[in-house]
Amino acid sequence: MTLQSILAAYWFLQIVAPTESEAVGQKSLLDTFLGNTTSSMVMFFILVFLSIAAVYIILERYFTLQRAAKVDQNFMNSIRASVESGNLQAAKALCQSVDAPMARMVEKGLDRIGKPLEDINKAIENVGNLELLKLERNLSTLASISGLGPMFGLLGTVLGLILSFENMSTATNVTPQVLSGGIYQALTSTAMGLVVSIVAMAGYNLLVANLDKVVYKMEYTALQFMDLLQEPSR
Repeated sequence: MTLQSILAAYWFLQIVAPTESEAVGQKSLLDTFLGNTTSSMVMFFILVFLSIAAVYIILERYFTLQRAAKVDQNFMNSIRASVESGNLQAAKALCQSVDAPMARMVEKGLDRIGKPLEDINKAIENVGNLELLKLERNLSTLASISGLGPMFGLLGTVLGLILSFENMSTATNVTPQVLSGGIYQALTSTAMGLVVSIVAMAGYNLLVANLDKVVYKMEYTALQFMDLLQEPSR
């Protein structure tokens, strides 16, 4: 054990753990945190932060997925016409002008024209997997927020109950006012945690549904492109 660790342990025991002479009538730092409104404020700010993060992720991913799904229905018809006429540069230029995963997949396929179909299909799949990872960004974070919200709410509830029982132990006359502060904190933390979880879970399910639509369009576009390349051989 190093000198720094010994000093750190000594500092922790002096501040957090009360000494025998302080055990009566005084609180340690940990007891103070659990026994006043600091715990309530900490839980409040954590839950507010989680809710803001959840709303931001939901809105940012929603509009990103909406943009990814917006591809002109004539896109593949234009690609088909350019490929059949042998104007691959025009087809690539069209892909570069469309900011969507499907266009980048087709562009990669155009770059591989002349190679075996299996290699072209593999290149398109690789691009599709990379695009899918981009589209899934922050979805795992949103799922984590959905689970963390109730946990922090429960922690705030426990701290509120601890506060209520501490007030009971120190009060000479236990009245509803003595208990109301801690119970109010407990119920507020629970409600906020549930709200954060509901918003995050609903947003996550909405985003997953939109993501599935984009993935379907990506797969359908890749299938159309591969069919286009095989048409001359029929």
